[in-house]
Amino acid sequence: MIKDDWFTVQFIDENTYAISEYGHWEKVHSFLLLGSKRAILIDTGLGIDNIKRITDQLTTMPIEVITTHVHTDHIGSHAEFARIFVHKGDEDWLINGIKGLTIEQIRKDIRRDITIPTPVTFNPDTYRPFQGKPTGNLNDGDVFDLGNRRLIIYHTPGHSPGHISVFDETNGYLFTGDLLYDETPVYAFYPSTNPADLVKSLERITGIPNVKMVYGSHNTLGLKPVILEEVRNAVEYMRDNDLIKFGTGIITFNGFSVQF
Repeated sequence: MIKDDWFTVQFIDENTYAISEYGHWEKVHSFLLLGSKRAILIDTGLGIDNIKRITDQLTTMPIEVITTHVHTDHIGSHAEFARIFVHKGDEDWLINGIKGLTIEQIRKDIRRDITIPTPVTFNPDTYRPFQGKPTGNLNDGDVFDLGNRRLIIYHTPGHSPGHISVFDETNGYLFTGDLLYDETPVYAFYPSTNPADLVKSLERITGIPNVKMVYGSHNTLGLKPVILEEVRNAVEYMRDNDLIKFGTGIITFNGFSVQF
């Protein structure tokens, strides 16, 4: 297994790896999915260090990047890859900058609560998120055929307008980005978020058949699919109690929470 000063590489199966950044408070995961014909990287991390150094050790195949959404902690190493894809709803953010976040706020957030030494190349005072034109757009229902595994794109807005989730139909892995994870709240309280869309997206993923594991982009690596039953109950509870609106605050359920 790869040992690295910044990234933690975790084996999911022989063709699937999590590349995690546990030294930063966001504890973000990116995911490398290998097929027989092509490789997909779901997100590229914070950009504090170059994730391509890790992916180059895991595969010699060309890598295409699927972006779950355009926030700083998911696009950090996008510049290192020739082919990157994003949903149309977030394309403008990728090209022109993330809506609602000043560079001062981004630099404040990127530097705080770091618990391990950062690479000498990292300077929070000059840090800038990636900006650039994507290779193409992701659409709801798109299929990525890796040769021996099939990935399906689900448009799951709310956390951002163009947020997507990725279902590895072959293995039953559901990669939920920032739509669903544990330990810290799923955010839907920024002006650029949409509480109603987020809840609709949560409801939608509970209907995906044959999910064997759920992989959110933060905190615990891999959640049992029983979490989707709790999500289904949570959606009903929030609707019945008129909670799906800005200002509600943090609502805690069994295994996850949301913040409106």
